[in-house]
Amino acid sequence: MRRKIVQIDETKCDGCGLCVPACAEGAIQIVDGKARLVADVYCDGLGACLGKCPHDAITIIEREAERFDEPAARQQAQRVKAADHSARGAGTQAARGCPGMLPVTLQPTVWTTPAASAEVSSGGSESPDGQVPALRNWPVQLHLVAANAPFLRNADLLLVADCVPFALADFHRRHLRDRPVVIGCPKLDDAGAYVEKLAGILVASNIRRLTVMHMEVPCCSGLVRVAQEALRAAGSNTPLEDVTVSIRGQCVQG
Repeated sequence: MRRKIVQIDETKCDGCGLCVPACAEGAIQIVDGKARLVADVYCDGLGACLGKCPHDAITIIEREAERFDEPAARQQAQRVKAADHSARGAGTQAARGCPGMLPVTLQPTVWTTPAASAEVSSGGSESPDGQVPALRNWPVQLHLVAANAPFLRNADLLLVADCVPFALADFHRRHLRDRPVVIGCPKLDDAGAYVEKLAGILVASNIRRLTVMHMEVPCCSGLVRVAQEALRAAGSNTPLEDVTVSIRGQCVQG
């Protein structure tokens, strides 16, 4: 039949994922870094997703398509709920105007003097302003990171207790370079919510490796349990590395 249906211009789409939570039927998902209509039968053609795209990549057109199947769409929404639940919350709040929650991939620092540029290129830590920053993503707090943020795709991900960077003087140089990072406190925060969010990241972003860095104090090892439970919930075989950091600033394990 000929009917109205969503069309996505992949040349305009940057994979931000803000359209995903706007589609209650789960018809739009991020696939290989682009928003895509996964099946015609899931799209009702009403266009609730149009206003969520910051790049005007989504339009409604009329073409030959399978009839909208409401029961199938409900089942599809249930199938993707676990992976998208955390991203829905972050994406919706970001769309309401909080710039601090918008996913940003940061570019490597480039210093303006030849000596500083050579230092960065050679892997050194010193620059005219001190240590070379290696942070590649924003936000970093696990609660605030969308599960399908572009910087997470196929990544070697660091899950770090929020005290670790204060204890490790060379955290940026030795551990953060070329890896996205998410942080949290297993003692003060909701571990269950962390498990749910991390499982969503594992499913949505195809994480290649997960490294957990935590302090040597007993309560901080809860971050490892968060990672283990998230891997089980996601049904993921992603390799897990456990790194323990002493309060004197040494990696005593890993």
